[in-house]
Amino acid sequence: MPLQTQGRTVDEAVTKALRELNLTRDAVDVEVIRPASRGLLGLLGEEAVVKVTPRLSQPSESAAPASSWRKQTPAEPIELDDELDDSDELDEEDEEDEQFETPVSRPANELEQRSVDSLQSLLDHMGLKARVTLEPVDDSSPDTIGLNISGSEMGMLIGRQGETLRDLQFITALMVSRYSQHWPNLVVDVEHYKARRRKALGDLARRMAERVRTAGQPLSLEPMPANERRIVHITLKDDPDVYTESTGLEDKRRVVILPRK
Repeated sequence: MPLQTQGRTVDEAVTKALRELNLTRDAVDVEVIRPASRGLLGLLGEEAVVKVTPRLSQPSESAAPASSWRKQTPAEPIELDDELDDSDELDEEDEEDEQFETPVSRPANELEQRSVDSLQSLLDHMGLKARVTLEPVDDSSPDTIGLNISGSEMGMLIGRQGETLRDLQFITALMVSRYSQHWPNLVVDVEHYKARRRKALGDLARRMAERVRTAGQPLSLEPMPANERRIVHITLKDDPDVYTESTGLEDKRRVVILPRK
């Protein structure tokens, strides 16, 4: 009989069904009833749902390969995808090894306190054990309010390339704006992820610039969001041997490092 299961991804849902049926992938047919969706903040999406049906007989040698049920899409080549070691989600070992100095506390003004309270309330409603603190933000205007979230298993608040963190920052700013009647200049971070990412991107930019200097050929980085491309541009803006440009559209936009002639 068919078995319907669900999981965070189609693969996870199929694996659950195979485990329960005690069958291998080539002994079943898989129908994807609903693919997974990310949802708001990456936390409110829907899980993938699949229907797995055991085959009456084992497939012949001419049967489709095990992966044929997946939607095949050509992978876009992404240059230097492995050059950036900094993970988009926090690694627990990194949290233990990387220690940051606790900033000197200062009295919060009314808008800052409202920002802290809004983000803390949002996290509480999400059922997360986390604490929000005010922290200074490097290279920002004097009116920037920096909020850092600390707690255990906070990687889920970051998401791929910080997507979830950007959503969280936007919603917090929206909540605060209803109180202040103007859009606040907020920067929300999780366990100093943005500081880690900024350093990793700066190091990457300098390494790739050195490659361009040596080879004399342009070099493309992986697609990045606008704020991360800006870090690369700023890091190399005064380099006498190379310059940078952005190319591509929407989420495929990337930085190209070129030699100066």
